[in-house]
Amino acid sequence: MSSRIASLLERNRAFAASDVRENAPSLPVLPHAGLFIVTCVDSRVDPAEFLGLRFGDAIVARTVGGRATPGVVQDLAIFSYLLEEWAPEGPAFEVAVIHHTECGSALLADESVRRDFAHRTGYAEDALAELPVLDPAESVRADVERIASDPRVSSRIAVSGHVYDVRTGLLTTIVEP
Repeated sequence: MSSRIASLLERNRAFAASDVRENAPSLPVLPHAGLFIVTCVDSRVDPAEFLGLRFGDAIVARTVGGRATPGVVQDLAIFSYLLEEWAPEGPAFEVAVIHHTECGSALLADESVRRDFAHRTGYAEDALAELPVLDPAESVRADVERIASDPRVSSRIAVSGHVYDVRTGLLTTIVEP
């Protein structure tokens, strides 16, 4: 076993020995902080760290660029449905879409990189063209609109958009909920 995995397993044993998981939300669609966060897979963009989240505080979806992909919208539609079925009178969660500066997804803006990647992997080139975050404020606005206007996502769910600056660590709100 690699030392990387061994280290993870050691930390997992410490977690399992603690009582942290006893603080899990009673309903998975109602995390403690009432948040569903969509952000990038970039290791510099860890919402638990830069937002100070604790176990059970939020649902977190991480995608390339933090984009609201069809899979993210599907997840939100499922959680919307479950929320309306299990907690019709209860509080709804809020979606926070967070893009960031200096995003590596910008590499997919290069037509030759995108074409070669699509050819090599079989992914649709037009779907890849929607991923690059060149202007995080602009892309976060587009993703908030994509989620908020989708009829499969409950209108009870507020959607906001933010940009995380990887240099300063600050989060700026671009679209209010």
